[in-house]
Amino acid sequence: MTNADDAREAGVLRSKRNATRYRILTGIAERQPAVSQREVADAIGVTSQAVSDYLKDLIEEGYVEKHGRGRYEVTKEGVDWLMTRTDELRAFVDHVAADVIEEVEVDTALATTAIDEGSTVSLAMGDGVLRATAGGAGSATAIAVTDAAAGEDVGVTDFTGVLDYELGTVTVLSVPQVQDGGSAALDSETVADAAADHDLVATAGTEALAAARTADVDPDIRFGTATAVREAATKGLDVCLLAVADRLSAHTGELRDGNVSYEVVDATEP
Repeated sequence: MTNADDAREAGVLRSKRNATRYRILTGIAERQPAVSQREVADAIGVTSQAVSDYLKDLIEEGYVEKHGRGRYEVTKEGVDWLMTRTDELRAFVDHVAADVIEEVEVDTALATTAIDEGSTVSLAMGDGVLRATAGGAGSATAIAVTDAAAGEDVGVTDFTGVLDYELGTVTVLSVPQVQDGGSAALDSETVADAAADHDLVATAGTEALAAARTADVDPDIRFGTATAVREAATKGLDVCLLAVADRLSAHTGELRDGNVSYEVVDATEP
C-alpha cells in the first residue's frame, strides 16, 4: 500500500488499538506534565485499567515517559507518531470532502411531472425554485435519486450542462427617516406601481413598512432583508426593496457583493 493509499484509509481509524493510543497521547499532551490515568480515562471514555495497560506499552515503545506518580509526558517520538497519524487523518478528511461527498452531492428540486428514481430529468429555475421535469431535453440535466409526483420534492444528482436562467434585478426605493418626513414623504402611487412590477416586495425599517402599507402593499420580506433580497435575486426573482435611508448602504453593499444589479429610484412626493 502506498503512502497515499494509507492516508486515504486513515490507519488510525481502521485500528481500535491505534485510535485509543492516539486519544491517550493527545489527552496526555493536552494536560502534561501532571496528568493522572483517571483524568485521561475520563476524557476518552475508557476504564482507568485500560489506560494503564496502554501506557505500559507506550512507555516501552518510547512514546511516553513517566516522571513519578501521576506525571506523564509525551516524548519526541510520541509527538512524531501523533503528527504522522494526524497527517493521515487530515488526508483522509480531505479525500472524503473532495472525492466522496462531491461524488454523492444531492440537491433538491420541485418535480413538475411524475419522476421515477434513476431517470434523467431536465432542470430549470422557476419562481426562485429549482424545478425538475422528466426527460433530458433541457440545457441542464441530472439523475433522480427518488420517486416523485408532480408538485413533490425530488432528489437529483450527477448534474450535467448549464442551468440557463437570468439573475433577478432589485429596484430600491429609499425611504427617509421619520425625522426627515418618513413614509409620508413617499408617493404612494409610485410605491404601488413599483411593487406591482416585481416578483417580491421587501421592507427594511418601520418607515419602509409604513410606506408599503400606505400604498396598500403587503411586503413578502420584512426581516433579514439584506441577505434575503440578494438570495432572491440570485434565484432569478425581481425584488422591489423599500429601505430606510440609514439602512440603504448595508443592502446595496450586500447586492454588490453578490454581483446583483440594482437601481435606486426616487419615490418621494413631487
